Amino acid sequence: MAVEQRVKVRHVTVAVAAAGICSFALLYAPQPLLPQLAERFALDPGRASLAVSVATGALAIMVLPIAVLSEFVGRRPVILGSVLASVALGLLLPLAPSFEVLLVLRAVQGVAIAGFPGIAAAYLVEVLGRAGVAAAVGAMIAGNTVGGMLGRLAGGVSTEWFGWRGALLVVAVLALLCALLTVLLLPRPPAGDRRRPRGAISGIAVAVRQPVLLAQYAVALLAMGSFVALYNAAGFRLTGAPLALSPAVASLVFLAYAMGAVSSATAGQLVARFGRRRSLLTALAITVLGALLTLPDSLPLIVLGFIVLTGGFFAAHAVANGWAAAEAPERVRGQTAGLYTLAYYLGSSVGGTAGSVVYGHAGWAALVAAVSAWLALAAVAAAVVSGRAVRTPPPPAARRPPG
Repeated sequence: MAVEQRVKVRHVTVAVAAAGICSFALLYAPQPLLPQLAERFALDPGRASLAVSVATGALAIMVLPIAVLSEFVGRRPVILGSVLASVALGLLLPLAPSFEVLLVLRAVQGVAIAGFPGIAAAYLVEVLGRAGVAAAVGAMIAGNTVGGMLGRLAGGVSTEWFGWRGALLVVAVLALLCALLTVLLLPRPPAGDRRRPRGAISGIAVAVRQPVLLAQYAVALLAMGSFVALYNAAGFRLTGAPLALSPAVASLVFLAYAMGAVSSATAGQLVARFGRRRSLLTALAITVLGALLTLPDSLPLIVLGFIVLTGGFFAAHAVANGWAAAEAPERVRGQTAGLYTLAYYLGSSVGGTAGSVVYGHAGWAALVAAVSAWLALAAVAAAVVSGRAVRTPPPPAARRPPG
């Protein structure tokens, strides 16, 4: 029996990691291609950024409804439907005859992708139980992070040889392989574990009445908006004058994304030592510092700036998400996680597009000033809120929807 359990845990771990790679590679694949899309369809940076924003916006809107749906039909069918539908749409994207059609396909793809991040952790608890879920959640978060970086890198590097259509196809094929692995390995939950939603609406009302939770939603919204805004405009900055890098070389800036895995993994240790509020404020300040380092037209400083701001952002994200999970009343933890995820991806959608508009009209310095102001607002929210357990470390398996 012990051997069977180990095999089951291994299958689940690999399946959810593969699903995370599939979902987040597809979600962010167009980000390094924005300059090419702008050139092909005669777009300004703000409009080109919609190729990313419509998908993350659709994900944000649908994450809660799909989580409720999973209570009726089961979480495994929703996860499998999510990865297969998102891959099918990814394979259709290179065939889009116009930017408008591309946006429609991306919006539908965002809805499909929403079926994974909103319910994956709950599925793991059902299959493995609370005692065995920590390692699998860690693998899922790693898959999400790797997927986001892989989609950006594969798309950015391959566009130089295959164009933007070929680049999207490369990412879709990689995602297809991961989706097939998920289909083959993802086990069914034990019979009788499915719950029916009760009090979902009242639970949401509770989750939006507590100031400490509202502050964490604000951090998710503003910090993620700042992060995506800078990365959306990075391709335009690096491929334009005076740096004039090739798209393949410019896309290597997304390697800085790996810093997020390091900083988010160490965030719990910082919280245990310094407390949540101080850790969160420090992480937000580091994110601002990283943004400021990108101001000079110096490639080494720009690369360093992206490494610093990525580390700061993911640390802030990990602390805020853990804080929300710890402060949420037990009966509304699911709704709290859903609302945090909604704020996170709404920030990606709205902030990413708003930042691209600022960059297109006023340049990089104005964008850095804008995101610094957003991060300052997030810091104010974190500073003024009073939590019950500011120095209590977050749960080790706190759900973190990276991207």
